[in-house]
Amino acid sequence: MAKEYDPRMHSAEHALSGVLIRRYGCPRCFSTHINSNKSKVDFRFPHDLSAEEAASIAAEVNEIIKADLPVVAREMPREEAARIFNLTRLPESAGDTLRIVYIGDPDKPESVLDSCPCIGEHVSRMSECGDFVWVSHEWKPGEDGQDGVLRIRFKLAK
Repeated sequence: MAKEYDPRMHSAEHALSGVLIRRYGCPRCFSTHINSNKSKVDFRFPHDLSAEEAASIAAEVNEIIKADLPVVAREMPREEAARIFNLTRLPESAGDTLRIVYIGDPDKPESVLDSCPCIGEHVSRMSECGDFVWVSHEWKPGEDGQDGVLRIRFKLAK
């Protein structure tokens, strides 16, 4: 049975990424598996998370969802986007004009939680996601002093 894509999960992943980037200064996730029932994301990360940190991150993602931020897509020339964003995960087939997805109002930069080039589908408002549920996480240390991999699994309550 094929796994179904869910714009709610994809938008929640953006919120989770935005929280981790803001809190810890880590790079955007390098791998995602977004499914309708449960999703997982992998980040380069320097340490494991405590249970308190995980609960606090999940609570912040839920605050973002409850704040009902808009999810806005705007076009940007690839050359301009390359100066602002890391484009390594975006396929060349995305073209010379890229779609930048904002969690928050791009006309009010202080309201933007997350922004990145993205070809996926999203909700129009974060409240459409439903409650974010942290399922589990695991951390594997890196080699030679490099950041390890933090894998977070989450789902959304129906």
